[in-house]
Amino acid sequence: MSVWNPENIKDVAESVGITSLSDDVLSALSSDVEYRLSQVLDEAFKFMRHSKRTTLSTHDISNALRILDIEPLYGYESTRPLRFGEASIGPGQPLFYVEDEEVDFEKLINAPLPKVPREISFTAHWLAVEGVQPSIPQNPTTADSRNQELLPKGQGANSTLAAISGNDSVTVKPLVRHILSKELQLYFEKVCSALLDESNDEYRVAALASLRSDPGLHQLVPYFVQFVAEKVTHNLKSLFVLTQMLQLTSAMLDNDSLHVDPYVASIVPPVLTCLVSPRLGSSSNRLEPYPLRALAASLLGFITQKYAKSSHTLKPRLARTCLKHFLDPNKPFAVHYGAILGLQAVGGREAVRVLVLPNLKDYGKLLQEAIEGNGPAKADAEMAVGAVLGVLERLEEAKGAKMTNGYAVDEQENSRLVEKVGELLAARILGLGRPHLVQAVLGD
Repeated sequence: MSVWNPENIKDVAESVGITSLSDDVLSALSSDVEYRLSQVLDEAFKFMRHSKRTTLSTHDISNALRILDIEPLYGYESTRPLRFGEASIGPGQPLFYVEDEEVDFEKLINAPLPKVPREISFTAHWLAVEGVQPSIPQNPTTADSRNQELLPKGQGANSTLAAISGNDSVTVKPLVRHILSKELQLYFEKVCSALLDESNDEYRVAALASLRSDPGLHQLVPYFVQFVAEKVTHNLKSLFVLTQMLQLTSAMLDNDSLHVDPYVASIVPPVLTCLVSPRLGSSSNRLEPYPLRALAASLLGFITQKYAKSSHTLKPRLARTCLKHFLDPNKPFAVHYGAILGLQAVGGREAVRVLVLPNLKDYGKLLQEAIEGNGPAKADAEMAVGAVLGVLERLEEAKGAKMTNGYAVDEQENSRLVEKVGELLAARILGLGRPHLVQAVLGD
């Protein structure tokens, strides 16, 4: 049984042209109206309580309607409490209305006129004369200067609140919800210094081993994530620092007692930077950064395997990023190398078959031009060829056991292979002497 009178529903329906409503419909609408009103009132009471008031105002109702995505009422905003009067328009039909304030015209006419506002004007005065501030009303006095010194300073200081409270110092509450103990702070500093100490291998191994097994480091996870991001951003020329940051990330991911899921979105960018950044390291040896890219690809595959279920968009986004760098001919071959390994690590054999293999014919032409040109990019192109052959081996693994001895690739398969991956990559694949790999690439 609804508290709301069904007759009110019937009156509203008749006012909009609906004359025939059954009793069941009226009862259902009454219950719904009662539920909606209680919902609005509950939200309005929340606004009232949070405003430290005991009287419900029209502002609370308007805010509640806005929160519930309902068009607010217009014309009822008022700074004073509304007084409702009651009038009867028939037997049992009361009408409530807002009483208007009665204004006495005699008092209004005899009341003194308000002061005329002053016109806007500009004046000039001396702030200081030869370093000395003159004592005039426009300049602050010595007492004002002393009061200004008592105001809180620094980030988060609110001079208005300080003035209201009598210019007393205000203690700003830190934004961090938890305070690290001195032991954790010392542990964080020791681990960071150990990882960046290039002369003490034993110290670094012990720090990484502690990160992999210690169960009480959950409060330090955001600090380690921020530390990795900062070091990777500012040390792209130091392969040692980049390698240690990847080792630190791997150690955190290996620790099953740490809840790293909320920080995966912050962990992935430094790993991608080490994977597909155009310039890594400052050495003249172009092949030196490649182990770092391989380590980043392996770590990216581990992240995808461990957190793909909790983050459904993680795997597609990583594959899309790697594919974008792989298909960009303006990127250096070192970036292509990392992108190819990243695609294989993120998507496995299916990514190699769907994303890498269809683009190898055009990519083979790009590699062939660089290798035949004997320029500085030849070594990088050879590394990219090795990455392509390495990921194609995953297709061979899917075929199962090796084929019987004595099988040779015929001319038809040879021409199909050249049509599939280009002359350079076809020659390299045939040079391995593995017919099973040829059939895996051809999809036979």
